[in-house]
Amino acid sequence: MSSNKPLLGPGPFRADQLRDGDRYELVDGHPSYCAPSGPEHANRNLSGGAVIESDPDVDWAGVDAGFAPEAGTLWAPDIAVAPAAAAAGVSGWMPGVPPLALEYAGKGQDEEMLRRKVADLLAHGTRLVWVVRLLGPRRVEVHAPGVPVRTLGPGDRLEAPGILRNPVPVEALYDRAAGHQATLRNLLQRQGYADLDAVLARGREEGKAEGKAEGKAEGKAEGKAEGQVEGLAAAVVALLRGRGLEVRAEVEAQIMACRDRNRIERWLLAAAAVERAEELPELSPRP
Repeated sequence: MSSNKPLLGPGPFRADQLRDGDRYELVDGHPSYCAPSGPEHANRNLSGGAVIESDPDVDWAGVDAGFAPEAGTLWAPDIAVAPAAAAAGVSGWMPGVPPLALEYAGKGQDEEMLRRKVADLLAHGTRLVWVVRLLGPRRVEVHAPGVPVRTLGPGDRLEAPGILRNPVPVEALYDRAAGHQATLRNLLQRQGYADLDAVLARGREEGKAEGKAEGKAEGKAEGKAEGQVEGLAAAVVALLRGRGLEVRAEVEAQIMACRDRNRIERWLLAAAAVERAEELPELSPRP
């Protein structure tokens, strides 16, 4: 969110004169201060960013990442998606612009600067800019080159063909719970499951196979239920590791040994958001 307007005419500064962590964007050589985010903006930025970054087709995404399409311009979208190659080996700002950019517009938003930012990103090659409005009715403005702006609201889904595999429900960019659901779907797909139903289906198939091998009706029923629970537990571990989290042997053993399906389902949802495997609810403390 930029809070001051650039001067008229080209300014004296270049993007390479700004340092990592400086709270400025650069417009035609003029610095534009970006104020820190308030609680609502920051929270939405975090949960919305998780939905975008976890999409199975996204190789790189970042928050407040700097993009310099030319020497006197530097933009830092709230959330940006770019090819992994764009960030590889880059020690400063990424050249060019991201294919997809998201801006959360809340209290104090400089609308003139936002309009200029969107227009400049699109002019330099950004394919989609989503402006998520935090004031008034929940709505997302979809900007794309050469077409009128579209506005989507609750119940609608945002699509970015060739950038994101999955549509993003508008609510997932606002509500933490909706964001977690979308992130969970994405992370399960990264582990080879289409969705949570696919995890349960695999468990049912494993249970049927186990029950059939035992050759008894009660064995089939027990094997089916056991397979479902084991499949869910394995998905919890896979999801944590798929997010790059360490799963210590004793934590994995607790998860795999649990036979409380309700607890495991709670773990599966929590696994999409925790920062450490040990933060799963109702997990026994480390001895």
